[in-house]
Amino acid sequence: MSAPMSSVARRALPLLDLTNLNEDCDETAVERLCAAAVTPAGPVAAVCIYPEFVEQAADLLEATSVRVATVANFPEGVADPAAAARETAAAFAAGADEVDVVAPWHSLQSGDGEAVGRVLAACVASRPPGGVVKAILETGELNDVETRLAAETALGVGVDFLKTSTGMQPIGATLDAVEVLIGEISRAGLNVGVKASGGVRTTADAASYLAIADQMMGPHWVSPETFRFGASGLLRNLLDALETD
Repeated sequence: MSAPMSSVARRALPLLDLTNLNEDCDETAVERLCAAAVTPAGPVAAVCIYPEFVEQAADLLEATSVRVATVANFPEGVADPAAAARETAAAFAAGADEVDVVAPWHSLQSGDGEAVGRVLAACVASRPPGGVVKAILETGELNDVETRLAAETALGVGVDFLKTSTGMQPIGATLDAVEVLIGEISRAGLNVGVKASGGVRTTADAASYLAIADQMMGPHWVSPETFRFGASGLLRNLLDALETD
């Protein structure tokens, strides 16, 4: 028997990285996003915004448990380890708690799978104590073999999360991709999380992803430290579901 949508929403809300990576994002939009991150039903896990807004978001959320996430090597995923590491280090220095780094998936498709490791390893090395690096693998543009290779490589250099996508490509998160990513984490036996990002819009969507995680890792695995949803529109749907209680 499936769980009521209100129960799913209550479980999913603290896993949400409330996101604004729109081209027209500005300080006013970031202020609204940070205000929305602390809901009557509790706070989300993080807000995810462009690097230029990290200091503002950190100031606004200082008295809350909401973490500040941003992006690096975004959205192209260039195969330049030094540049990606500089962006990552600068984001942490500005007050970010988490940095979502785009792996050079184009290079992987072209046969240079080692580029993924070079870029992500450089970013992990620039991570301060307590900092979280999420590897964006752009799984919607990769086949299953490429996704597994990207995940295995990212895990090998010590990332904290495997993330499906930037949200900038036609295909974002899929259930199949998340299953592959969790499978690689399980096989590696590592304490690494998964972030489903791109196209997760409804409480029913969230329920499907949580069901996969529960089936593969057990019902007690999912937490903000191991599973996130990267979304902008999901919050309103979750709050609407909670109003049915």
